[in-house]
Amino acid sequence: MRRREFIAGLTGAAAWPMVARAQQADRIGHVGALMNGDPGDAVGQGDLTAFRQGLKELGWIEGRNIDIELRWPGGDVERAQTFAKELVGLRPDVLLVRTTPAADALKKETSTIPIVLVNVVEPVEQGFVQSLARPGGNITGFTNFEESVGGKMLQLLKEVDPRIKRVAVIYNPQTAPFGGLYFRSMESAASVLGVETVTLLVQSAADIEAAITAFARQPGGGVVAIPDSFTVHHRDLLIALAARNRLPAIYAYVQASMGGLMTYTVDTRDLMHRAAGYINRILKGEKPAELAVQQPARFNLVINLKTAKALGLTVPQTLLVAADEVIE
Repeated sequence: MRRREFIAGLTGAAAWPMVARAQQADRIGHVGALMNGDPGDAVGQGDLTAFRQGLKELGWIEGRNIDIELRWPGGDVERAQTFAKELVGLRPDVLLVRTTPAADALKKETSTIPIVLVNVVEPVEQGFVQSLARPGGNITGFTNFEESVGGKMLQLLKEVDPRIKRVAVIYNPQTAPFGGLYFRSMESAASVLGVETVTLLVQSAADIEAAITAFARQPGGGVVAIPDSFTVHHRDLLIALAARNRLPAIYAYVQASMGGLMTYTVDTRDLMHRAAGYINRILKGEKPAELAVQQPARFNLVINLKTAKALGLTVPQTLLVAADEVIE
């Protein structure tokens, strides 16, 4: 090879990385998002707005350099599996998933596309990651559970109504396979508070009505609804049944703003905003196996005084001061 050709070859080779970097900077990031609930759900839309804002702060603008393909399974496990297959078939750069059943559905469809979890309980125990510090596969994200949360919900319910002696923990074992974790976290608190805990396992609206009605036949009852996409989907029915049967109830999502007595929940908007940071890092080349699973940083307490009054309850001033929001 002549010297001039050799130098030209070197120049071309040196230019390739620069071209590749320019192409990477200009490329479109493709995100598939398997949400929970329905598209009209105010909570889900608020969380989605927080996620989009987080992306925007990091320079990712929809319609310019990123697109988000959304699916809303509405708390239906079979639909979640169908949507998981659809999203994986689109071959996105990264997948975002809210709730445990939806995460399980995606895990069944791909072991290579990066997945960022949000609102998932105990990802190690459920087999999504090897450890929180070193996930080790294609999955990482943000858990919504820490050991004391169940006991805290029970304590809050007892504070607002000291007469409570029995508490029903209601969930669907299909959409909330982690329900036992919450129940166990309540048991130690229950003994201290002098409260008996029972589980109400439901899989349909008819199940919910029958279970709540039967439980309410004995006095001194209260209800805890753990974070379950199924019970969230049927929240209007739960709230109506609690009111009809005069049962104080605490929920794991924002049902207090919709007529429920109290909500104690992880700040899901904060989690979704933080998830945007992991999406950004993965789109820029980092591997989910090396991104530690993060635990919740914020919990919100919301109290509905109108509902408390309708139940004949006087909310202690200490709770009102501690609440993040009080609905008059």
